[in-house]
Amino acid sequence: MSGAVHYEVFIRKTAPAPWTLLMATEDRKIAVETAEDTLRDDRAAAVRVTKETLDPETLEFSSLTLLTKGAPEVQRKRVVPEAEAGPRCAAPQDLYAPQARETVSQVLEDWLQRQGVTAFELLHRPDLAERLEAAGVELQHAVQKVAVPESQAVGQPVHDLMRHYQKLADQTIERLVSAGRRNLFPNLDDRSLADVAHRLAGTPDRGFVMGGVVAGALKGIKGARARLDRLMTLAEAAPMEGPPRALVMVPIEQILCEIMASRIGLAEILGPSLDQGASLAAVVRMVAPREIDLLIAQDPKLELLIPKVDGPAERLGRRLQTGEFPILSASLARMVLRELMSPRRLRPRDAPGEIDILRALAMTLTATAGRLLTLEEIQNAFTERSRSIVTADFVAAYVKHCDTVLCEAEQLARLCENVTGVANKRSAARWLLACAGSLRFESEMRRHSGGHSHALASLAALQRSVRACALSESDEEQILAAVGTVGGAVEAEARIVAQLVRSPAPVPARLRVLLKLAAGESGPSGPCADRAKAEVMKLLRTPEVRGALSSAPEEVGALRGLMRQAGLAA
Repeated sequence: MSGAVHYEVFIRKTAPAPWTLLMATEDRKIAVETAEDTLRDDRAAAVRVTKETLDPETLEFSSLTLLTKGAPEVQRKRVVPEAEAGPRCAAPQDLYAPQARETVSQVLEDWLQRQGVTAFELLHRPDLAERLEAAGVELQHAVQKVAVPESQAVGQPVHDLMRHYQKLADQTIERLVSAGRRNLFPNLDDRSLADVAHRLAGTPDRGFVMGGVVAGALKGIKGARARLDRLMTLAEAAPMEGPPRALVMVPIEQILCEIMASRIGLAEILGPSLDQGASLAAVVRMVAPREIDLLIAQDPKLELLIPKVDGPAERLGRRLQTGEFPILSASLARMVLRELMSPRRLRPRDAPGEIDILRALAMTLTATAGRLLTLEEIQNAFTERSRSIVTADFVAAYVKHCDTVLCEAEQLARLCENVTGVANKRSAARWLLACAGSLRFESEMRRHSGGHSHALASLAALQRSVRACALSESDEEQILAAVGTVGGAVEAEARIVAQLVRSPAPVPARLRVLLKLAAGESGPSGPCADRAKAEVMKLLRTPEVRGALSSAPEEVGALRGLMRQAGLAA
């Protein structure tokens, strides 16, 4: 129940002025009239009337705006601390930081794609810097893309920031072109990469120079796959240990991170024919080949779902497995999590296949838990992905190819098994309960093409699938009861239990069939199983049956196990 209600009138005497309380009243009409009279008499530039309702449990007021009139509120610029007031990049060296390179990749994305290079290469190759400077408009648009949002964030004039970043870009290009004219970046045609690394060790600009050497080694190589192959060759030519090795491996890893961050580059490396789900599985196999090979050895079916990684990607995977390029491994693992948590379908035209690849990804990522990602991060990602596969659109696509309602129920049971999260399990269970409790489901099972016995066996199998879904106790009980009710109707219509009781077959054979029904093996639990149990108990009380069993002691052992399953023996 809602608590006490009152109304408050606020005014702004001038457009830029803050809101101040004018009055509070329990009469809505008085509050509205007061606000309108105040605005009409020019005693305020703007008025607002709000309804305040007291929550008796939390003793807090919830506010609802009923009326707002007058001059629009002036948006105030955020007050920026003095430490944040200046531009985020003040010198050319600041552009080489990872966050700055990421911004460069975003604002120059189209230009970089046309050139087939990364932001790291642009910042270390004089020929690319001259090409960008000659483009003119591209650089000017990039400066605008940086300056406008930064102006809104820090409160500085846009034109001041544009002039600053234009000057910074000119300085960076001049520095890079000057380094090229002075032949600061050694050529690998006449010397080895290891020799260059040893010569640069200890020099002031060793990082900048080695970045130029590695970036220059990619000049003229087109395509992400060929460029990756070249980078792996450079990694093999690096010094074996110490600071010289790190001097080479760091720029290689930075370029790899930027290549792999591009959807186009990643698709070319792994295979353009792969869909989103297969691409993510291939990334996991590349990052953790040893764990995936062990999983495939245990479950060969995974080989059909997880694409093989070959060529340069396989060379990279071997290095990632040994612990090299840890930043790249972490970024690829995070990328997989981001894609799993995004609304993008893993297999847009194959909903059942999406469940298969999702299950494979869950197994592979769980196998790598602890080395790349925490188990909690993986569980959260799959819980978020499960939310998208219990929606009406996905479920409709998932069961679209089912010819029978029994097939729909079996598919929905599989859906229940493969989603995670309490809320998602509940949503999937509701879909299954609606299917199993429908009149169409009961009508189809009564007219089952395989006969009533086959229908009961199918219902028993469906119940076993439901029990394996790890649903909540209440959801599981409701679904099992709905399936059991249909099974009871099928059995009552065919009078299967009564026919078995009157069958001329030997007593042990009749008891065996009845006990399988009672135990939920050949028929569902519920009314059908209860009738079978009752008839078994009646038969066991008759002298004829007792005598037949005593004369066939070898049959009693098998029957005793079925009786335990049916709950008829201790």
